[in-house]
Amino acid sequence: MLAAQVRTRRAALRLSQQDLADMAGVSERFVRFVEQGKPSVQLDSLLAVLETLGLELRLATRAREAARALVSQPPSAVPPSDVASDAAAAADARGERRP
Repeated sequence: MLAAQVRTRRAALRLSQQDLADMAGVSERFVRFVEQGKPSVQLDSLLAVLETLGLELRLATRAREAARALVSQPPSAVPPSDVASDAAAAADARGERRP
């Protein structure tokens, strides 16, 4: 679906794969891989392509059985220190100061 959306949007904007690559700062090969649905691509490069096309990537909660099963399980046994360090890393990534 992502591959088709990128390909369709690029075509609607009358951009070649090379044009899009130049504008997004990625290689034409990378654009080709995205449009072919290659299962592993660099997220930062993918986001640059989507931004160039005026598209965005959104996350949503899945409604599948597997996702529902995960939600119904008790919280994992993650030590509180790991949770705190994850929260601190997230705050650092957002440029927030920690106490």
